Amino acid sequence: MRSSRLSARSEIRSALIDIAPPALAAVPIGFLFGAIAVSKGLSPFETALMSITVFAGSAQFAALEQWVQPVSILALAFGTLLINCRHILMGASLTPKTRLFSPAQRFLGFFMMADENWAMSERRAGQAELTPTYYFAMSVFFYLNWVLWSTAGGFVGQLLGDPARYGADFAFTALFIGLIAGFWEGRSSAAAIVTSAVVAALVYLKIGAPWHVPAGALAGIFAAFLTGHPGRSKLDVKEAVDVV
Repeated sequence: MRSSRLSARSEIRSALIDIAPPALAAVPIGFLFGAIAVSKGLSPFETALMSITVFAGSAQFAALEQWVQPVSILALAFGTLLINCRHILMGASLTPKTRLFSPAQRFLGFFMMADENWAMSERRAGQAELTPTYYFAMSVFFYLNWVLWSTAGGFVGQLLGDPARYGADFAFTALFIGLIAGFWEGRSSAAAIVTSAVVAALVYLKIGAPWHVPAGALAGIFAAFLTGHPGRSKLDVKEAVDVV
């Protein structure tokens, strides 16, 4: 019994240590999202509700970009669907590592899955068995962190002025660059990352958002397949697309 408690405590401690850097990077991003949401006409309560129910930073920002009057619900839904298609790949890659999860834990856990805790879970699974204790300690902390700071941004974010003055507009990009670095495997991962980034950038410039996300992801997966490392390299692809 005592050994079990110590093991759970160790799992929680490891989870919080691992997720702390991405959670810290999410603070200015949350503030930025809250400020933009309020400037688009959402109340702080509506901003909080969006973070609680959607919990997908890139999709939430994309929705705000398309938030014009009158609001096109179909356009918002379609854009969000395209951006979040990467979660299908992320869920597929993580499912074999959740052998210790019950069906209910897997269902709830995948709702709370974001790029950051997914990346940490993949890295953890490469070192040890991925346990529900580790996953939920990390995911709940990251979830509450995002809801807290995006809500706070709704109340006080506009007082900060232009976020570019503080470098907050680069925080999103910096966060995903850090995640990519954690999966770096040399030439094989470079092929997938560079291909997805270049294709995503070209599609973004020629067609626009949100088409660059699935285009970059598919290009990266194809590059990973050609290099003979479709498994691990495929994980790098989705993060590279997010950076772009």
